Amino acid sequence: MARSGRPRGFDRAAALDSAMHLFWEHGYEGASLLTLRQAMGDISSASFYAAFGSKEALYRETLARYLAVHGGIVGALDDEMLPPRSRLEQALIASVAVQTDPAHPKGCMMTLSAIVSSEAGAPTRALTHAEREITRQALQRCIAAGVSAGDLDPATDVAGLTALYDGLVLGISIQARDGVPTETLRAGIEHAMLAWDAQGRRERESKLH
Repeated sequence: MARSGRPRGFDRAAALDSAMHLFWEHGYEGASLLTLRQAMGDISSASFYAAFGSKEALYRETLARYLAVHGGIVGALDDEMLPPRSRLEQALIASVAVQTDPAHPKGCMMTLSAIVSSEAGAPTRALTHAEREITRQALQRCIAAGVSAGDLDPATDVAGLTALYDGLVLGISIQARDGVPTETLRAGIEHAMLAWDAQGRRERESKLH
């Protein structure tokens, strides 16, 4: 007789967290349906499809949960209660804290889980690309705000500076997964902020002449 599986009464929130961690650790294609069902409480296929619809739909839901719980960088970058430089620095520091936290997989799920995939994984690849673009736009807004506030030189290359800090955000994810210590990543942020300070110094010097 075929195993009937666990009834629909399983803890859906706990199952979703387990699936999120599996996708985060192994990527979209690296997490098979079998390993997902086992991690989610050894639920049956019927319960899985009844609760989540498909693997892709589950991934979308776990990514949304990841962003809600761990993805606060955009909110920090748009926090108008703080000066633009402070917004950027605090967002980067918070990113390192999340990505090196031993309580869950290292690195950023949005960066690592679907950046490379087969054609079947194209929808999830597009989804994470769109989310990274949201972060990129938030970085650009923060830097543009620095120019508008007079913290940065009016001639600042906003797109170039955005690319620098976006590259840092993405690089933190890979380095965190590789086990680079938190203190080293924090030191990297301090050096990266010198690029902002250099643009600010140029603005201050121009006002003296």
